[in-house]
Amino acid sequence: MMTKHRGSRAWPAAVPAGSEPGLILPAWRRLLESRWRQRLAALTKLSLAYHEVAERLGGRRLGERAEARQLLRLMHEAISARRALFDTEEALARLSAGRYGRCEQCAAAIPAGRLAQEPEARYCGRCAGAFSTSPAPPAQPRSEPAGHPGDTA
Repeated sequence: MMTKHRGSRAWPAAVPAGSEPGLILPAWRRLLESRWRQRLAALTKLSLAYHEVAERLGGRRLGERAEARQLLRLMHEAISARRALFDTEEALARLSAGRYGRCEQCAAAIPAGRLAQEPEARYCGRCAGAFSTSPAPPAQPRSEPAGHPGDTA
C-alpha cells in the first residue's frame, strides 16, 4: 500500500521514511521511543519474575530443581532483553547526534527498507555482511572517507 509521496517517488506505508532517513526524523524517533518503552516493559517484567523465583528459593541450594532451571532461563532472557534495550538506546543516541541511518563502518546511508526491518541497524547491508564472516565489528567507526572499504574512485 503506497501512501506517502515525496517528489515523484512513493513510499510504502510500512516504511516511516524514504531512502534518506533524515527526511522525517520525527517518525524514526517515535518508532524508536515506542520500541524503547516496549523493551523496557519486557525487561522489567523479566526482572520481576526473576526476583520472585529467587525469593521463593530463599537462599536454598539450587541443585537440579525446576526453579533453578527457571531462574537460569529468566536470567538469560533478561540479559537478551537488556541488550535489545541497549541497542535501541544507542539508536536514539545516534539519532540525536545526527548519525542515525548512516553506517558506522563506511558512513554510507542505510536503506530505509533495512531500517524499517531493523530500526536499530548500525551498519549497511554490505558492512553487516562483512561482519557476519568476521569475529566482531570494530568498537569505533573508522575515520575514512565515505564509501566502502576497498572501493576505488
